[in-house]
Amino acid sequence: MNIGDKAPEILGKDEQGREIRLSDYRGRKLVLYFYPKDNTSGCTSEACSLRDHFAELQGAGYEVVGVSKDTAESHQKFKEKHELPFPLIADVDRTLMEAMGAWGEKNMYGRKTMGTIRTTFVINEEGIIEQILSGRQIKTKEHASQILTL
Repeated sequence: MNIGDKAPEILGKDEQGREIRLSDYRGRKLVLYFYPKDNTSGCTSEACSLRDHFAELQGAGYEVVGVSKDTAESHQKFKEKHELPFPLIADVDRTLMEAMGAWGEKNMYGRKTMGTIRTTFVINEEGIIEQILSGRQIKTKEHASQILTL
């Protein structure tokens, strides 16, 4: 997916098994962020940054949805442990990740592996991708601030 593309309508199912659709957020901007794994240091920092600034994000017209290939059960525990106020999509079959380009080859410690590429899409009120942050562009501890200054 690229800037200017329409995001997919069906995003997936959250930790409660509820289907999340792009149209659920019509009229609001959506921060759709992809992260590698629940309860890892970088992913926890990123989620907590978004949690800590959630009111500011909402005040600026944003909603937040996280996505990883973890299970709904893992997401429930992660959400409860860190008191996350936004849904987490359990994309266990990587459908959304692959459609959005957030799954691919990564270089980890000199080894090439396939995995989740940390990526954030800022989607406007009409469902069009306005901004994309990816990989090292994302500062996990300051991610909410990065979004608020776009």
